[in-house]
Amino acid sequence: MKRHLLHTLSLALGTAAVVALGSCSDKRSYADLLSTENQSVNAFLVNQNVYLDIPADTVFQVGKDAPYYRLDEEGNLYMQVINAGTPRNRVESDQLIYFRFTRWNLNKYASTGELGDGEGNSSNVNLGSASFRYGNYTLTSSSQWGAGLQTPLQYLPIDCEVNIIIKSQYGVSTEIANVVPYLYNVRYFPAVSN
Repeated sequence: MKRHLLHTLSLALGTAAVVALGSCSDKRSYADLLSTENQSVNAFLVNQNVYLDIPADTVFQVGKDAPYYRLDEEGNLYMQVINAGTPRNRVESDQLIYFRFTRWNLNKYASTGELGDGEGNSSNVNLGSASFRYGNYTLTSSSQWGAGLQTPLQYLPIDCEVNIIIKSQYGVSTEIANVVPYLYNVRYFPAVSN
């Protein structure tokens, strides 16, 4: 199955490269940007073990060598579980969740083959805390992060750590038009009760 997926990804990258070379315009259409986004995600995943289905029992392989699991049929989200968290420590609807993250631009990765330095509040505490209310997209504080960052909590306890690939339409709301996919490393924390 992995061989088939790698072959499919290689074929898709080759086709996309031909299409990209055929374009002479400096101005890129939204369709071109989406194509580049797919190419960038595929360029990263071609070097990973990828499972197209979530385990039926939602018991994921864990660790830095764990596979990436496709979380949706369209391939907008892929998750690698670094730490599965504490069993039965599940999120509740509208619960305040804090998170620390580092993210890497996968378009840059596709052009250089390196992740480089990431950005986020994991290593730079001056950026402050980041949070959302789980499942409550009526609040700007939640919707601004997009649906992608909340998705791992559908499957894992609150105190988990994941690497997650998020395509633009599931990412930060102010960045959707840029059509840039990101690889995030995210650690989740519940709000502390007084």
